[in-house]
Amino acid sequence: MRKYEICVIVHPDVDDRQVNGLLDKNLASFTAAGGTVDSIEVAGRRRLAYEIQKKPEGIYIFLKLTAEPAAVKELDRLFTLNEQIMRTKVFRDDSKKALKAKPRNHDVVVPPEKPSKPARQYKGDR
Repeated sequence: MRKYEICVIVHPDVDDRQVNGLLDKNLASFTAAGGTVDSIEVAGRRRLAYEIQKKPEGIYIFLKLTAEPAAVKELDRLFTLNEQIMRTKVFRDDSKKALKAKPRNHDVVVPPEKPSKPARQYKGDR
């Protein structure tokens, strides 16, 4: 099982009280498939960097999940089918792997220095 983080942007016309119900419907099938929801963070209404579906703002939700890749793919598919969800982005959490990886010095190849060429002389410079 892998850890994932999903960023969901919900349509701004959805009431703030309806956001949890919207998530619960989609997460029910996810938990039935064997996934677990580690945390849900509703960041609230935020201004978008650029308009999506001609809307300048959206409701941001960050989910942290642990599941098999197939379950996460199905959850992402359900999110994209929902018209109230404007955009989703799935990230695989590799933070532990990044901390364990140590840089190896023998992987770095430094090219040898090339000798500099003397300045070119022209007939008119003599």
